[in-house]
Amino acid sequence: MHFAVIARIVGILLMVFSATMLIPAIISLLAADGAVMAFLIAFVLCFGCGGIVWLFVRRARSELNIRDGFLVVALFWTVLGCFGSLPFLLAEGLHLPLSDAVFESISGLTTTGATVITGLDELPVSILFYRQFLQWLGGIGIIVIAVAILPILGIGGMQLYRAETPGPVKDSKLTPRITGTAKALFLIYLYLTIACTAAYWLAGMSGFDALCHAFSTVAIGGFSTHDASLGYFDNSMILIIASVFMLLAGINFGVHFFAWRSRRFYHYLRDSETRFYLFAVLVSCVVIVSFLAYTKTYTVQESVLLGVFHTISIATTTGFAAADFAVWPAFVPVMLILLSFMGGCGGSTAGGMKVVRVMLITKQGIRELKQLIHPHAIIPLKVGNKRVDAKTVSAVWSFFAVYMFSFLLILLALMASNMDYTTAFSATSATLNNLGPGLGDVSAHYGDVSRSAKWVLCYAMLLGRLEIFTLLVLFTPAFWKH
Repeated sequence: MHFAVIARIVGILLMVFSATMLIPAIISLLAADGAVMAFLIAFVLCFGCGGIVWLFVRRARSELNIRDGFLVVALFWTVLGCFGSLPFLLAEGLHLPLSDAVFESISGLTTTGATVITGLDELPVSILFYRQFLQWLGGIGIIVIAVAILPILGIGGMQLYRAETPGPVKDSKLTPRITGTAKALFLIYLYLTIACTAAYWLAGMSGFDALCHAFSTVAIGGFSTHDASLGYFDNSMILIIASVFMLLAGINFGVHFFAWRSRRFYHYLRDSETRFYLFAVLVSCVVIVSFLAYTKTYTVQESVLLGVFHTISIATTTGFAAADFAVWPAFVPVMLILLSFMGGCGGSTAGGMKVVRVMLITKQGIRELKQLIHPHAIIPLKVGNKRVDAKTVSAVWSFFAVYMFSFLLILLALMASNMDYTTAFSATSATLNNLGPGLGDVSAHYGDVSRSAKWVLCYAMLLGRLEIFTLLVLFTPAFWKH
């Protein structure tokens, strides 16, 4: 393990991250909302701590190995989650304890969208902007952004990129160099954000709300500048725009890259994971809309609008709301929560287990059924035209088993803190899948959750964002052996 090099990377990235606090500081100064000192002090502390760490190990040079990559990724998200909480701790109007401030910060960076803050409509605009900006940074993956910088500093970045995106995903190298890959991903992300901002603004949002909600839409985060989320605007066009961009953000960004580079739509239809994702969302929309209309929860028109919007919002693990879906007939919220376990495509900003894994598990199940009928037949498992080897299938099943085991442990830990089953089940699902809103006592916010439960949920959000193994591998003795 190259601890000096790891410390140098974390120090540098902390200094870079501190710059993100200057933007809301400027907004606070212009808006005179009284939060400017909180951001300036947070900037000084973040930059100073990063600078001190970097100063002691600034001459350390070595190529990272895969174990170093795992440790950097885990450290970076944890450290940033802690330092990102400083403005929430220091802002005079919030009065958040440490557990709440860290919870809000980690929820933003992991694009979970679970909040402990109420009265959003009365908050300083700089704090509102900072929450949304945290999600935007977390959406693209701060590590993916950083790999465009690290080669300039003399440190290879591919190990970090691999550690950030474990499991069966598309070819991560869209361009010959990882720096080019990171830049390509960032540009696609930026263009989507600009387009989403413009669409929201044209639909009737203010420029500030349009930008803030574009941040959380493209990041699949779910934070809003209003307590009522998108329901505040009472605008059907805004819900339609949000649905379109959430659906786009849930698609593998590698597919976006190839489709946009060739200017051909067929890349989306050619990709088996994207087809499975769109089909699953479509079927879910039909079921939810039909059930809402059949039970007369809403009129047919309202059922279509709200049913499609909330299905896409929950399926992509965004977590936006236009109505309180927790009070809908029980079948609907439970189905939506279960749908969040699939999440979006691999290589997207969504949470959950990822569509590619669910697709492989489904195909494997179908193959086993065929094998029972034709026991002597050789039936290969294919994704598109490519044959999937047994090692990949085994890895997917291992991931699924560990994911479910982690879910059960977190669920039991929450219930041990005197949380009722409905709240514990939905809170575990919402944080591990990086969804945000839940049922029961966490349907609106997490402010009433106990302090110990909030720390457990912080761990669940990090576990979900880093796709289980990246974080769990640090707790194995073999990881630390030479």
